[in-house]
Amino acid sequence: MIRPAAVFFDLDGTLVDSAPDLAAAANAMRSARGLAQVPYEQLRPLAGSGARGMLSGAFGRTPGDDDYVALRDEFHDRYEQCMLERTHAFDGIEALLARLHGHGLPWGIVTNKARRFAAPLVAAMAPLGGAATLVCGDCTPHTKPHPAPLHEAARRLAIDPARCIYVGDDRRDVDAGHAAGMQTVAAAWGYLGPGADVRAWSAAHVIAAPAELLNWLDLA
Repeated sequence: MIRPAAVFFDLDGTLVDSAPDLAAAANAMRSARGLAQVPYEQLRPLAGSGARGMLSGAFGRTPGDDDYVALRDEFHDRYEQCMLERTHAFDGIEALLARLHGHGLPWGIVTNKARRFAAPLVAAMAPLGGAATLVCGDCTPHTKPHPAPLHEAARRLAIDPARCIYVGDDRRDVDAGHAAGMQTVAAAWGYLGPGADVRAWSAAHVIAAPAELLNWLDLA
């Protein structure tokens, strides 16, 4: 493995486990309507799709339904109120980021999460404080799997995308990395929706734990 000039990470499902707060917001909406809670185990695999996934799992609603926009806006408001209560960095992430920093290797975050949520979440979590850049879902005209967010991250650091690695837990992360001309790494600890086969995404490498990235980069 040739040492990269920068490593970029997806946020939810890769660096942090935000599923508990996402599910809590969806179930709070159900409680307000006198409905029973949806088991967390049913909602967790849908967390990678944010509001869309939670509203599908909790209410069977999808974009295009007449009440979807109103439900989405309510979900966003409820999530904003609770998004720092249970969300935490995955085991091994703090050590991984510290080691990258120790080797002088810049790293950043590229997420489809809107800045309204991503910026305060990143600011509140100490392990993420060293991010060289944060590109959110509303920072460019397109979201992943389009390469625009990854190109923007590389542009901000003045680094050729071909010298960057992108790590994510969803197929659209790998597709975005490929489209941007970056090396891709699939994080197998993420949300991985039903039937997902991480090894079918054609990532350059698949890792089952954060420390394996260091081994692959020969930085352990």
